[in-house]
Amino acid sequence: MLPEERLAALGITLPPPPSAVGAYDPWVRTGNLVLTSGQLPWLDGELAYIGKLGDELIVDKGYQAARLCAINAIAQLKAAADELSRIKRIVRLDGFVHSATGFQSQAQVLDGASELLNEVFGAKGRHTRVALGISAMPLNAAVQLSLTAELAD
Repeated sequence: MLPEERLAALGITLPPPPSAVGAYDPWVRTGNLVLTSGQLPWLDGELAYIGKLGDELIVDKGYQAARLCAINAIAQLKAAADELSRIKRIVRLDGFVHSATGFQSQAQVLDGASELLNEVFGAKGRHTRVALGISAMPLNAAVQLSLTAELAD
């Protein structure tokens, strides 16, 4: 099954890839690699999840925020590759969780993104990952993540 078919089976319609909110590109291709800039949990032009995990938000809300960030990252990959079937492998996910002091469930939050990538891309979605808790986030977003993907020739 193609990634686009898996998205449809999950009931997910990719949004237009979010525009950059600063002086950078939303994605860059170098050789066979595509690197996305940090993706926030945008939904219909609004941040859907704001605040700190372990303070304003619980783990389940963070999981949903990470999943939404991954949907936006997939939209960026589609813009870069034209067709998601050209993705040979998701190489790495770098995730940042807006965390209150003492919050230690960053890995569980970012599973929202990792599990979606595995569902959409199958074995090609398996990736390495960094999961960091940070004390401040652009626009007070709950989660930010970026992807590195390898394209087929």
